[in-house]
Parts: sequence; C-alpha cells; structure tokens
Amino acid sequence: MTHPRVDQVRFARAEWLRGLAGLSEADAVVRLMPMNSISWMVGHMAWHERLCWFRRARGLKVEPILDAFATGAGASTPPFAEVQAAWQRIVAEADPFLDALTTADLQRPLAHDRRTTPPNAGSQLQYVTYHYWAHIGEVSAVRQMLGHTGLAQYVADFTPAAEYRRET
Repeated sequence: MTHPRVDQVRFARAEWLRGLAGLSEADAVVRLMPMNSISWMVGHMAWHERLCWFRRARGLKVEPILDAFATGAGASTPPFAEVQAAWQRIVAEADPFLDALTTADLQRPLAHDRRTTPPNAGSQLQYVTYHYWAHIGEVSAVRQMLGHTGLAQYVADFTPAAEYRRET
C-alpha cells in the first residue's frame, strides 16, 4: 500500500492540475510583476520533484530543460505545453519510486543528497507537498488578475487519497 504521505503529495498534484485546468498557452506565459509566469511555476514544480526523486534519491540526471527553473534561477516565460509535458514525464517516472517508499525509508535522508545535513526523505516529501500548495495559491492569484472566472475553489472534495490514514 502506498504510504499516506505519498497520497498527500498526489492529492496536492491533483489540486495543482485542477488549478491549471482550462489555462491557455497565451495566459500561461503572461508575467504579472513581480510574480513569475504560470508556465515558469509549472517548470519549477517539475524541477523540484526532479531534484528530490531523481537527483537526491537516485543520483539520476534527467530532463536538463528543468535546470532553468531552479530556485533562484531567473524569471522566464517558457512555452506552457513544453513545461507541462516535462512535469507529466517527471511525475509519471517518480511515481514508482514514491510508491515503494516505506516509513523506514522516510526516516532516512535520500541516498544521493550531498548536502551537509540532509533532511530525511519524509521531510522532503512534505516540503514538495507544501510547495505545491504555495504555488496553487499563486496560480489562482495570477488567474484572477487575468480576469479568469469559474476557477477552482480552495480544495476539492476529499478523495480517499486525501483522507487521514494511519502509517503502516
């Protein structure tokens, strides 16, 4: 059974996609200062998942296009379809790794995390989850400023994946 913390990141991803639903290429690349474009945010979230589940977890270097979206990298307005496709590839390829995580795995640092004092994998999983929520709010704000209506409200109905479940 998938770890409950993994279920939570999946719920955040689903809300992320709900917040992007119906977004046009033209609106995705608009930059309302001082915020980044929504397309940049998509690349940034793909970069963060890649950093954790590929580089830090398994020492893999994939999707070099995502280097442009690292924390601290300059703002940009990349093609929405391009970064959305990269995000989809990253999460699809990360899911088998995430599905295999156990409570014991989450209590240890990721195997290839070379920082001086790396946090445990569970903390990184939570950080990715919280990072999604921050950008979900930012996407919603940008879309409201662009005049979009009928946007997703707060959080969708809880699915079984979002409900509390004890760690096994």
